[in-house]
Amino acid sequence: MQPDRIAAILNLPISQELLARDLLRMAYVAQDGTPRNIPIAFTWNGSQIVVCTAKNAPKLPALRRHPQVALTIDTEVHPPKILLIRGRAELDVVDGIPQEYLQMNGSYEMTPEQRVEWEAEVRSLYDGMVRIVITPTWAKLIDFDTTLPTAVEELIRQRAERA
Repeated sequence: MQPDRIAAILNLPISQELLARDLLRMAYVAQDGTPRNIPIAFTWNGSQIVVCTAKNAPKLPALRRHPQVALTIDTEVHPPKILLIRGRAELDVVDGIPQEYLQMNGSYEMTPEQRVEWEAEVRSLYDGMVRIVITPTWAKLIDFDTTLPTAVEELIRQRAERA
């Protein structure tokens, strides 16, 4: 998929709403060759998705071996809005707590006191983290108004041909 087409999809208002959410699901190939799909907090920097994790997370060796990932960000209402993204994960080991980690956890409901306690706990637990930076190589928005899943589009086309 061409970068300008990816950018056009990701810049749509519904895509921007989804990219402002707290969690996505990231699918990847685990070390044993089986699929994994995990919920994880994220932030969108305008061109890449950034997730952060512990330096000893089991997903890291798997992502080093197979850096291709598939992401889903969606809503829990009917009809759902779904943003599908595929990309390549790059791992960036950093000292301390990445600013993105603090940002991506900033929308959870916490009192100011809880936020101070949470941040102190995070800083005492991690001496560093890994930023997983995902550059989109493919994107599709499904809003069930202007776009549908490919299989449903095909069924509609087939139905029209039968009529």
